[in-house]
Amino acid sequence: MSNQPLDSTGVPEEFWFNLKTGRVEFGKLASAVYRVGPFATSEEAAKALESLAAKLAKWNEEDQD
Repeated sequence: MSNQPLDSTGVPEEFWFNLKTGRVEFGKLASAVYRVGPFATSEEAAKALESLAAKLAKWNEEDQD
């Protein structure tokens, strides 16, 4: 069993990147329109914009093929 805190629905809390503030948050603190994630670690969440850019580049490349 995980020691990770649970949210109000019993789901383990995770890390999110807040697009409005540019900060990593633990749990669903911000409105959904500003949240990117979830991520397992704060380090992964901190790299959210890099991850999104890489995925977008991959999708664009696949669309061109």
